[in-house]
Amino acid sequence: MSRYLTYPAMLLAGVFGFLLHAGMASAQELEPRTYSASPIGTNFIDVGYTRLTGDVLTDPSLPITNVEATINTYALSYVRSFGLAGHSASLAVGLPYVDGNLRGSVIDAPTELHRSGMGDLRMRFGFNIIGSPALTPEEFARRTPTASLGVSLTIAAPTGQYSPDRLVNISTHRWAFKPEIGISKPMGKWFLEASAGVYFFTTNHDFYGGNARSQDPLATVQLHGGYTFHPGFWIAGDVGYVDGGGSSVNGVSKADRQSNARYGLTLSAPLGRGWQAKLALSNGLVTRIGGDYKSITFAVQYRWFDRRSNGI
Repeated sequence: MSRYLTYPAMLLAGVFGFLLHAGMASAQELEPRTYSASPIGTNFIDVGYTRLTGDVLTDPSLPITNVEATINTYALSYVRSFGLAGHSASLAVGLPYVDGNLRGSVIDAPTELHRSGMGDLRMRFGFNIIGSPALTPEEFARRTPTASLGVSLTIAAPTGQYSPDRLVNISTHRWAFKPEIGISKPMGKWFLEASAGVYFFTTNHDFYGGNARSQDPLATVQLHGGYTFHPGFWIAGDVGYVDGGGSSVNGVSKADRQSNARYGLTLSAPLGRGWQAKLALSNGLVTRIGGDYKSITFAVQYRWFDRRSNGI
């Protein structure tokens, strides 16, 4: 699994219920190194900050237009890698706090809103099925990097702040599940990665006004290419695409099928033994429904190994 907990895996989970990155402000996040290997018995603590500005992707079923938003997300995440059936695996959990302001027209009336509170809990299980054996830190340091193929399941639980009396909420008030498959290919100091997944959503039966809101599955594809200067110090170019995710309220479909692309750049650098920092920038490339916004993320991570390991 990744040596650095990618910001899209945790940092934007639960950003406003109406900021519908696949219903959880996450489908369009760009996530390099998600399927790269790490030794078993590794623990990661990640503290991150993300700022979104612009026409942040709104829930198209809501009567909100001309959106200009500034969303600040602070997230705390924990990741642990371990061995499973002879291969490397990982389990991650993250919880965000969201503070943001939105300007727009609600039913053609100018409106300004402020929301702050806890977002939805987010969990991810990953398993590398090819090319990533379960290795201790000492064994991992001596290995020859090879291509790896992995699968993962991301779950978002409706634990965040939500009120059915509000059109705009922090939580989406529904479950979401994303199975995904990804491949990572090192080529000397260069690396290539690709992943494809689908978000599935349960129905929010307590939507605004006592209505029921549903959403179709949303497919995601990502491509990444990068260069490693030395261990822990790398840069990557990122491209992502989402398609689908049309919504309905009380069974009445909306004309809001998404077909959006984004591009970005990610830089990761070591700060000292066990410490790592990451800076990520992204912007809209092709936008069909919302999503024409800028994103900047800064995160700091601390890594340690189990006591039984001497470390790398």
